[in-house]
Amino acid sequence: MRTIFMVLFLVACETVTGQPIDRQALVSRNYPVVTTMDTLSSLSVGNGEFAMTVDATGLQSFPEFYSRGVCLGTQSQWGWHSMPNTEGFRPEEVLKPYNLGHHSTEELYSCQFRDAGRQHDASEYLRMNPHRLHLGCVGFDFDGKIQPSDIHDIQQRLDLWEGVIHSHFSVEGKGYDVQTVCHPTRDMIAVHVVSTARTPISLRLPYPTARHTDDGCDWNAIDAHQSAIVQKDAHRAVVRHQLDSTTYYIIVRWRGDAQFNEKNKHHFVLSTVANTLEITVEWVPEYSENSEQTNSYRAVHESSTSHWRQFWKGGAAVDFSHCLDPRAKELERRVVLSQYLLAIQSAGSLPPQETGLTFNSWFGKFHLEMILWHEAWLPLWGHADMLTKALYWYPSAQPMAREIAQRQGFDGIRWMKMTDPSGKEAPSNVGSFLIWQQPHLIYLCELAYRVTGDNSLIDKYAPLIEETAKFMYSFANYDSTTDRYILRGLIPAQESLKADVTFNPPFELSQWLTTMEMAQQWRVRAGKQRHKDWDDLLEKLSPLAFNDDSLYLAAESATDTYTNQKATSDHPAMLGAMGFFPDSRLINANVMNHTLDWVYQNWNWPTAWGWDFPMMAMTATRLHQPEKAIQSLLKAEQKNTYLNNGHNYQDGRLRIYLPGNGGLLSAIALMCAGWDGCEWNNPGFPDDGNWDVRWEGLQPLP
Repeated sequence: MRTIFMVLFLVACETVTGQPIDRQALVSRNYPVVTTMDTLSSLSVGNGEFAMTVDATGLQSFPEFYSRGVCLGTQSQWGWHSMPNTEGFRPEEVLKPYNLGHHSTEELYSCQFRDAGRQHDASEYLRMNPHRLHLGCVGFDFDGKIQPSDIHDIQQRLDLWEGVIHSHFSVEGKGYDVQTVCHPTRDMIAVHVVSTARTPISLRLPYPTARHTDDGCDWNAIDAHQSAIVQKDAHRAVVRHQLDSTTYYIIVRWRGDAQFNEKNKHHFVLSTVANTLEITVEWVPEYSENSEQTNSYRAVHESSTSHWRQFWKGGAAVDFSHCLDPRAKELERRVVLSQYLLAIQSAGSLPPQETGLTFNSWFGKFHLEMILWHEAWLPLWGHADMLTKALYWYPSAQPMAREIAQRQGFDGIRWMKMTDPSGKEAPSNVGSFLIWQQPHLIYLCELAYRVTGDNSLIDKYAPLIEETAKFMYSFANYDSTTDRYILRGLIPAQESLKADVTFNPPFELSQWLTTMEMAQQWRVRAGKQRHKDWDDLLEKLSPLAFNDDSLYLAAESATDTYTNQKATSDHPAMLGAMGFFPDSRLINANVMNHTLDWVYQNWNWPTAWGWDFPMMAMTATRLHQPEKAIQSLLKAEQKNTYLNNGHNYQDGRLRIYLPGNGGLLSAIALMCAGWDGCEWNNPGFPDDGNWDVRWEGLQPLP
């Protein structure tokens, strides 16, 4: 089977002209360039497990100035912290009973309590803790005398082909040349500085804030944590940072004549008398001198170059340079930069948070319903190994997911929405009622298996898929009066609808049909028979409801969808029923076409989110409306903005939004490679001679 998949991959790598894409030229013409101290143009280096974001100096010299832009974060997958639980708050204190029509007994949901009292305090504590840590800022120590406005002659670019940020600037007439790079497998950056100014390099360690969305740096809480140099010699220093029950270490190494000392509390400086300074800084959760590995700047740079060349050459590529349509250049820029950003921010051993490893959103937690948008593109673009890395987390969270299902009276396991490495469910009056994260494990495993043909995935994930599908079957209510299955008692992906009155949202119905069939296929692959009850669900699942104007409703219960602005706000999720997910007996193509046109023209777009635009493009592609697909990807709305660095900007609170980037790449895969049984070439692009899109290595969707 693996041979068959490799043949398919090689066939897909042939371009329209038969000539391979010049990968380096494709990547190089999309390097982001920065010429000002623009707080929304911060650049990052990383490896999926660790990332650092820098300002125009090539380091994190002005974190406070950038705190309301794309923050200067340093985050890792292992770096988590909790404030002391002095009141002994317990998860069971925030459970609230509901009867949503599934059982005769009440279901217990983990809720956020608004009214003052212990339940409120418990829900707030459990939402905030644990949270990702900012591990520390490495920057030029200008000693407060130099302000961002004093930085001149800025010429900065991110070399995507090698993963290196090159920065030039001047201060008070003296020039600085800085190169910044991240090790591909360790939580380490390497920096090369040339300047006659000989400005010291600082290491500053903050205490976390545990706020909803910010850089995670409380610079004023200096007495709440401890830091100290625990080892030092002529070319190395080790700093220990203790924050309550969390401890980690920073190993600073340098070449040449330099001195590392504590300047102030949680503030360390490396001073030099030389015009050239090379340093590496590595963060580790535990430190042992016996296990220490050394690396020079040159060695890290070479490792990064090898890693990124392999990334760009080994995966898929899409070349828009032969297109005559003027929109193609911007589309290519977004596609190239999104691949880089997602590889360093969202392709690690944990599901990613919406802001990746740049700064904290939603109290630093990750959202399982977003993993589809973050990571479905990986197998479609030839990086299935990067997806399976994140899937390793799911088995560890299974006990928590089973406990959620059991206390609500369902079979199997119910995947939580907003969580952390432990799998604990964060209290929420919305997230606890969502179900569209439930099928994602099945869908992602199916994509990985289709692309790789790796039978070890069956051994590892078939039992987990079985338990996931058991909940899905248990959650669906059979209505004997109408002889159909109904999805009720939920808040759908369009979160403006209420759990107690909503039933049969279209996106969730389509998810249930597609992924329950996939679950049946995984049973067969595992040597089992198809489950008869599941086949009954597949046969009798409710179709998507529409009104007299042939427009799909936000839910069968939302009969006022097109007269109530609240129902045409948030995600236009009815379009998602035919985008990521294939056409099916549930869907009327004419109604979906009509709905797509209405939504594109009339939706309350300021309330939508970044992944809604690629979702709409995927729907348009399956409906063979290629021009509408392109218009959707480039629709001029604030939350469809892509910054100079490639990040999908949403608003002043959420300055970056990686689900938008991931959705873009999944949409492009569908627009180029199509789907199972697709008869069109490049189905998402008009066949008018202006869209000569050339691609290699992309895989079709189901």
